[in-house]
Amino acid sequence: MPEHDVDPGRSAFDGLGPDSPETLEWRRVHPITPLVRGWAVVGAAVVILGQQSLEGGPRGGLVALVSSEYWWTLLAALAAVALVGWGYSALAWRMTTFAVGEETVHLRRGILFRQQRHARLDRLQSVDIRQPLVARFFGLCELTLETAGGTDSGVAIGFLKGADADELRAELLARAAGLKVGGTRHVAGAAPAPSDAVTAPAPDGTLPHDAGGPAQDLPQPLPAGSLEAPQVPVLTVPLGRLIASVVRSGAMITLILWALGVVVVMIVTGEFAVISASLPAVLGAGGYLFNRLTGEFDFRVAISPDGVRLRHGMLETRSQTIPPGRVQAVRLVQGLLWRDRDWWRVQVNVAGYGGESEEKNSVLLPVGTREEALTVLSLVLPDLGVDEPRRVLDAGLDGDSRTESAYVTAPRRTRILDPVAWRRNGFTVTGRALLLRRGRVVKVLDVVPHERTQSLAVSQGPWQRRLGVASFQVHSTEGPVHPEVPHLEAADAALLMTEQARRARTARAAAGPERWMERQGE
Repeated sequence: MPEHDVDPGRSAFDGLGPDSPETLEWRRVHPITPLVRGWAVVGAAVVILGQQSLEGGPRGGLVALVSSEYWWTLLAALAAVALVGWGYSALAWRMTTFAVGEETVHLRRGILFRQQRHARLDRLQSVDIRQPLVARFFGLCELTLETAGGTDSGVAIGFLKGADADELRAELLARAAGLKVGGTRHVAGAAPAPSDAVTAPAPDGTLPHDAGGPAQDLPQPLPAGSLEAPQVPVLTVPLGRLIASVVRSGAMITLILWALGVVVVMIVTGEFAVISASLPAVLGAGGYLFNRLTGEFDFRVAISPDGVRLRHGMLETRSQTIPPGRVQAVRLVQGLLWRDRDWWRVQVNVAGYGGESEEKNSVLLPVGTREEALTVLSLVLPDLGVDEPRRVLDAGLDGDSRTESAYVTAPRRTRILDPVAWRRNGFTVTGRALLLRRGRVVKVLDVVPHERTQSLAVSQGPWQRRLGVASFQVHSTEGPVHPEVPHLEAADAALLMTEQARRARTARAAAGPERWMERQGE
């Protein structure tokens, strides 16, 4: 997504036809937005001033400073920082506007350096509604559009009232699907125009049509209130299972072993300073586990005509909508301590989900039974293109070279390179996807739809060349899923690379339009 520095008096998007600035209605976000954003500056100031007071203030630290005659300096400093933070946020709010066109969403922002961003709706990968803790007190949400343009391609519109954010999300998904939205939508308290209308899908995802006449192939507009697509709940992750999965995770075991090691070293050496030296590592691991627990709290999965809907979070709630066909790759992974419960974690690659938000946004199921994992897999890849999909998937999750299956596996001589998991390394191809399995202690099954193949690679190290084997990789968009299978026969890897490139070209040529509802109106 391009980002431009422009003259405030002139738009960078002049000449874009129906989405030119002259034809758009520019809107501002909710007026309380500066107050919500300003709290981040105040919180940071409290931490910094508290640290400085403890280190360089009067003896006795912060308590002594507050009780001394200089207590007013601390309050004055906090007040000054708060005024600057909220003042800057208010000015930023004043300079921030957004508009929704027929094909594009526009965002203008910036004080000293004006920026304009636009996101094409036909390239929309997901629409998320984020509600930080402070915003929840005011009933506000931030709406984020992720497009296929890298980790910084998102357009964040915030903050809006919860109902307005839901309404805007529904409109954007309807436009991205190719539905005809009439009139102008109003956000942040403005009443909709009487002519507002939208062609909404039926609960089964089909479009209504006229009974006859010359316009029978055109979808009929419905009142504006029918924008929101119905959803069907699929599953909810119980809190007890989530806590148990975190306790049984590798990060928790590492943290426990580290703590035991620190205690042993302290007993042997008699040095208590080892505790403070190891404190950053302990806090880092503990923070990761805490963020995982709070971020995946109350995880809910639902399905609707506009895509897969996910909702989760304790301190910060997130509502994600992933439109059909936007998932680039899927991973099902199972750790050793989850084996007896047959729990699986499902992660996905979605263009735009990367960087700092990767861990929060790329989880399709934090922990679930095998049946639940295969259910959510079917939501993003309904058809594997094979007669017995469950047999193929079970072989990918549990099978190895000793079980008869359709998987091409690594040769026996590779046990010197991978003595534990060499029997698991293998792949199979179905009519719709490429499946790659590996790992014994941590079992992994990667599923890549043929049309989502970005590029392919075959690599061969010196020991692999000596043994006549090679590793095969599928390059996907940025995310937690890195599809690969190690130590295949060199001839099998080369043939797979050639055939998969052909399958990818064929699948992309036969793929439907980016606006997925258009195919139903043909």
